[in-house]
Amino acid sequence: MPSLGELIAPRRLGTDFRWLLASSWTSNIGDGIALSAAPLLIASLTSSPLLVAAGAMMQFLPWLLFGLLAGSIADHHDRRRLVMIADGSRALIVLGLVAFLVTGQVTVWIVLATAFLYGTAEVFADTAGSTLLPMLVRPADLGIGNARLQAGFLVGNQLAGPVLGAFLFAVGSFVPFLVQILCVGLAVVLISRIAHTPVPADEATPGTKTHPIREGLRWLRGNAPVRTLVIIILVFNITWAAPWGVLVLYATEYLHMGPVGYGALTTASALGGLVGIGSFGWLERHVSFATLMRACLSLEVLMHLAFALTTSAAVAFAIMFGFGVYAFVWGTISTTVRQRLVPMKLQGRIASVNMVGVFGGLVIGQLLGGLIAQTWGLTAPWWFAFGGSAITLAIVWRSISHIAAAKPVLDPQEAERIGPDDEPGAGGMPLPDRP
Repeated sequence: MPSLGELIAPRRLGTDFRWLLASSWTSNIGDGIALSAAPLLIASLTSSPLLVAAGAMMQFLPWLLFGLLAGSIADHHDRRRLVMIADGSRALIVLGLVAFLVTGQVTVWIVLATAFLYGTAEVFADTAGSTLLPMLVRPADLGIGNARLQAGFLVGNQLAGPVLGAFLFAVGSFVPFLVQILCVGLAVVLISRIAHTPVPADEATPGTKTHPIREGLRWLRGNAPVRTLVIIILVFNITWAAPWGVLVLYATEYLHMGPVGYGALTTASALGGLVGIGSFGWLERHVSFATLMRACLSLEVLMHLAFALTTSAAVAFAIMFGFGVYAFVWGTISTTVRQRLVPMKLQGRIASVNMVGVFGGLVIGQLLGGLIAQTWGLTAPWWFAFGGSAITLAIVWRSISHIAAAKPVLDPQEAERIGPDDEPGAGGMPLPDRP
C-alpha cells in the first residue's frame, strides 16, 4: 500500500513539486486566516456597508490594474524568485498593519490601503506561481499536480484558515495577522528550495520584437481553443457572480437560514470541492476532458435553475455541496488544459489574461446581480444566471471538443525537454474526444 506522502505527492512528480506543494499549502493557510480576520477587522472599525464591501474590492482591483503587467514580468524573469519577492513583500505589508494594530493607531483607511497593497503583491505572486507547475512536471502529470494544489486551496483557504482566523481574532486583533506573516514567510523558505527555474527563451528576431503584453494578446487572439476557454471563464464568472453577490441576502432573507446557515453554505461548497478533487485522478483516467468539461458547465446551468426554484434550506445545502464537487473539477481541468496548450514563454501572460477575465467577470457580475435583485427580487439573479449560462453553453458546446483535443505548439526547447511520450493523452491518460 502506498504511503500517505506518495498519495498526496507522488514521487514521479519530483522533489521540486513537493516543495511547491508545501509552499502553496502553507501560503493558503495564511490567506485563509486573513479571509475571515480582515473583514472582522474592518467591521470593528466602521459600520459603513460601503467601506466593508470596499475591503473585498481592494483584493479584486489590483488584478484589473496590474494583471497583464504581472504576466509580462513573469515571462521575462526567474519565476521562482518573483514568487519569493512578492510573498516577502506580502509579509512586510502585513507586518506594517500589525505595527499599527499593536500601537492602537489603526484606522479603516489604513486597513483598506493594506488590502490594496497586499492584493497587488498577491497578483505578482499568483501569476508567477501559476507558471511554476508546467516547468516542474510532465504535461501528462499536470492534472494530478493541479488537483493537489487545489486541495491545498480548499483545506487551507476555504476550510481551516477562516475558522482559525476568526478564533485568533477573538484572542487579539493583531494575532491572526501575525500568524499570517509566519505562514507567508515559511512559504518563501519552502519555495526557495526549488531548483533554479530558468527564464523562458525569447526567440524573437532583434528589431522585430513587439510589446510583451501585445505579443501575448496576439497569440491568444490567434489560438482559438485557449481564446474560447478564456471567454467561457469570463462569461460564466459574470453569470456566477450575479447571484453570489447577493447570496447573503438570498440565504438570510429568502431562505431564512440565518447568519450561521449562510456561513455553512460556504463550508458545504468546500466539502464538495474536497470530494471533487479527491476523485479527480479517477475521473482523469476514465472520462475524457471534453465530457468532463461539458458535464461541469451543464451542472452549473442546472445549479442556477435549482437555486431559482427552491425554497428549502436543506436543498440549498445539497446544491452547494454539488457545486463544490463540479466547480473544483472544472477549475482543475481548465487550468490543466490551458497550461498544456500555452508555450512556456507565454505562460505568465496568458495566465494573467485569464485571471483578469475571472476578476473582471466577478466585478461585472456582482454589479449586475445587485441591480437585478434590487429591481426584480432576490431570485431574479439566479434566473439571469440560468439563462445567461445556458445560452453560453449552447454556443460553445461544439467548441469544447476542439478545446479538449487541441495539441500544443511546442517551442524547440520545450519539445526537446518533454519528449513525445509526455504529450497530453500519454502515460495512461485517456485521449480527449475528437471534434
